[in-house]
Amino acid sequence: MTPLLLVLAGIAAGLIGSIAGLASLVSYPAVLATGLSPVTANVTNTVALVCSSVGSVSGSRPELVGQRGRVRRLAMAAAAGGIAGAALLLITPAESFERIVPFLIGLASLAILVRRRLVEAAEHEHRLHDGTSTVVGVGVVGIYGGYFGAGAGVMLLALLLWATAEPLPRANAVKNVVLGVANGIAALAFVVVGDVRWDVAVPLGIGLLAGGRLGPIIVRRTDPTWLRVGIAIAGLGLALKLGVDAYR
Repeated sequence: MTPLLLVLAGIAAGLIGSIAGLASLVSYPAVLATGLSPVTANVTNTVALVCSSVGSVSGSRPELVGQRGRVRRLAMAAAAGGIAGAALLLITPAESFERIVPFLIGLASLAILVRRRLVEAAEHEHRLHDGTSTVVGVGVVGIYGGYFGAGAGVMLLALLLWATAEPLPRANAVKNVVLGVANGIAALAFVVVGDVRWDVAVPLGIGLLAGGRLGPIIVRRTDPTWLRVGIAIAGLGLALKLGVDAYR
């Protein structure tokens, strides 16, 4: 795959990532298409995805107003998870974990579809939104994000939509920051001790930066109901693809 195609793939991945948390649906296959091994491709893709986070966070500033405390608390949990996930990737085989990933992504996608009922049930039962269980959940998603990554955004968005009862654009903005922190921590570890192919990461990262910057603008101007449906369908599609890959 040429550098120009990697840039174009990065733009598409950045858009999908900042809107739906599914950047790896495009970026990871693009990296694999360059001929890299799966582990090297995963490491290189994780490093390039930092650019998507930078773009999406810069585009999400209006939705982040008033959420500084929440973002700080959840980002710390995501950072700890990202460190643990990166360590797991470097010292353990991925096959066993990859077998449960499709089910996790599928459940998160379904949760987004039924989000309104989940929120109403939580409010009826007087549950504490955005509490310790949410922080722990974000840490677990951070571990997965640092370890494998694909679909982590869907999982995190589903968790935030339920736990915070925020509208989708604001939950998506928090997701962009928190996932960016987890991914950034993992990427830093990979830069130090991993095998990063910079000739692939740089052009892909340029595209991811541009696509990530545009994504929040689209979220801001799109009907949230249709956007949730689109995100859920894309997530279920990714779950199906990863399931076929893992069990064939």
